[in-house]
Amino acid sequence: MVSTSDYSQTVESWQQILAPYSMGYRIKLLSQLLSRKFTEKLEPFGLTPFHWLILCCLWQEDGLPTSSIGDKLKQVGGTLTGVLDRMEERSLVRRERDSHDRRIWRIWLTDAGKELETVLPPISAELRDQAMQGISLAERELFSQLLNQAITNLS
Repeated sequence: MVSTSDYSQTVESWQQILAPYSMGYRIKLLSQLLSRKFTEKLEPFGLTPFHWLILCCLWQEDGLPTSSIGDKLKQVGGTLTGVLDRMEERSLVRRERDSHDRRIWRIWLTDAGKELETVLPPISAELRDQAMQGISLAERELFSQLLNQAITNLS
């Protein structure tokens, strides 16, 4: 038989894993809030946060194979293909077959996609700064490292 005091201690220790106090719930809430705010900021450009992620990949390395973008973003092909279709329709990217392996499609930024690199990162930085108000640079770095470690632990 479990004593009342043992039961109370167990319930108390669970408080940190139960919503709305759990780390997972709070990370999900933070993600939703950031996504909602970022979606609002991207709306005038006709973009979504997923477009932003693809653009970021290509700003870092233009001409990536579709599979590499999917790997970097942990996305399945069908989802990525549809988003790339819409980005191509909007003349943000173009697709070309790889000259050495015709099975591979490479994704290249158009001039319009390249121009967004001067416009969108400051918008993202402004939102990040808003979210991180009152948090020192050292704490931000530690937070980023801890998130990376948790992601690695679960991957």
